[in-house]
Amino acid sequence: MTKNEASFQAGDKSVSLPIMEGTIGPSVADIRKLYNDTGMFTYDPGFTSTASCESKITYIDGDEGVLLYRGYPIDQLAEHGDFLETCYLLLYGELPTATQKADFDYRITRHTMVHEQMARFFQGFRRDAHPMAVMVASVGALSAFYHDSTNIADPVERMVASTRMIAKIPTLAAMAYKYSIGQPFVYPKNDLDYTSNFLRMCFAVPCEEYKVNPVMSRALDRFFILHADHEQNASTSTVRLAGSSGANPFACVAAGIASLWGPAHGGANEAVLKMLAEIGTPERIPIYVAKAKDKNDPFRLMGFGHRVYKNYDPRAKIMQRTTREVLAELGVKDDLLDVAIELERIALHDEYFIEKKLYPNIDFYSGITLKAMGLPTTMFTVLFAVARTVGWIAQWKEMIEDPGSKIGRPRQLYTGEKQRDYLPMSKR
Repeated sequence: MTKNEASFQAGDKSVSLPIMEGTIGPSVADIRKLYNDTGMFTYDPGFTSTASCESKITYIDGDEGVLLYRGYPIDQLAEHGDFLETCYLLLYGELPTATQKADFDYRITRHTMVHEQMARFFQGFRRDAHPMAVMVASVGALSAFYHDSTNIADPVERMVASTRMIAKIPTLAAMAYKYSIGQPFVYPKNDLDYTSNFLRMCFAVPCEEYKVNPVMSRALDRFFILHADHEQNASTSTVRLAGSSGANPFACVAAGIASLWGPAHGGANEAVLKMLAEIGTPERIPIYVAKAKDKNDPFRLMGFGHRVYKNYDPRAKIMQRTTREVLAELGVKDDLLDVAIELERIALHDEYFIEKKLYPNIDFYSGITLKAMGLPTTMFTVLFAVARTVGWIAQWKEMIEDPGSKIGRPRQLYTGEKQRDYLPMSKR
């Protein structure tokens, strides 16, 4: 066995597994021939120790608190760039030149309108439908309107579909919000940037002019950058798995939105606000901190710690600063915000939280920010979907263009009944 191989002993069989090295991060043992050589599968619920693909898009080092998009630290992109620059980087692999950026912005801006029949499509939903339910349906329905960009074997059609989704999903998200509050849809404007356009479509009404607050626009732009991609998370893996069958990209992204909807994934910031409402006032925080420390109490402090990060979530630091900028700009006074600020202070100085590395994560701050901006909790996950669309598309495109990609087909450890003989009803 060479140093580039790992040994696996299965009963009396010993097999060598090739070791694959990444640019940075852990190496992986290639187990693709394990079943053929041993008759055994690996068992890894949640795939927490399994690399399902090879990717060049996003890198996370949870122990060190590092997040890179195409090699660029997330804090540099969020501080100095804008969301469409990040979109270009994720899609094409490099930061754009000034000419490339202008061309990309133009193409996205000119694709923001959706087919007019989509407006009638919305009328089929109940007014109290959750906006994420509307998003799953309407994004999936895009494939019924744009047949000319569903041939995944054509690189031109793939890029047209990518452009369309990045451009149109904010429009659909704003339409979902407007529909839920009974206001007329607001068409996009080509003279506004991506995030300002989205804010206008959400908050403008036909009877008066709407002026975008640049602090709010910049805050939401940062939110989009911070959520644009996050390696092989649940929704991204869902998009890749759906895409591995050859499904069209609109259907794949709709599947990703459905996965994102879960409270353990994209719904975490909504859960944070529900927790803050339950706590109620800053004076009650010690009671809930004690409950969180009690192993026998089912209460959990939402927005603290992270499945991947065992250090301070690098996105949280940026979101924390952004939250304070928004609150200062709006002069917001809110009991829940007072609870959040005091809970943050306690958590950052309490030995229990420090020892357990339970730092406030991005969901803790993003929920507070979006609430202060006037967005209802039902829209939080929708905004996450708007941001993550480019990551899903970049990952889907990378998978389609990988000659070694195969249809996803996980195996299982079967624990049901062995083969039994069927008894007719008359003999049971």
